[in-house]
Amino acid sequence: MSSIGTIKFFLGIQVVQTNQGIFLHQTKYVSDILKRFKIEDEHPARTPLSVNHRITPDKEGAKVDKTLYRAIIGSLMYLKASRPDIMFAVCLCARYQANPNVHHLLVVKKIMRYLKQTPNLGLWYPCDNDFELTAYSDSDYGGCKKYFKLTSGDVVPDEETKE
Repeated sequence: MSSIGTIKFFLGIQVVQTNQGIFLHQTKYVSDILKRFKIEDEHPARTPLSVNHRITPDKEGAKVDKTLYRAIIGSLMYLKASRPDIMFAVCLCARYQANPNVHHLLVVKKIMRYLKQTPNLGLWYPCDNDFELTAYSDSDYGGCKKYFKLTSGDVVPDEETKE
């Protein structure tokens, strides 16, 4: 193995290192998937998901190409590694990969249009010694309209479990 300098890309994630910290983003990947799925000419969206999204299994809607839907979901699943802002919307849409319909595809395309609006977002890790991670959780037992199971939670361990 040889060192060729500071890291710029790692598994499709762009890495920007400065004296203040490290910024991880996937701007190039966002551009690539917008081109791949022909979303680059559509108007951008301000949010990845509407507040009253009403996404349900909807077995009566017109069916869409499962391969296309799954390809978009797969691309978004990889992207959410550096984009926690789309995680809930992508995971919600991923539930309907078995029988996607037009409504589900429109929601997924809205997520893509949101990415067009915000291609440069990512994760910032500052170098400060007093870095404190704050997380928020919105547990929603009514988010899953079919089984009414928990659809969100937190990912930050308690102080007692940190080592």
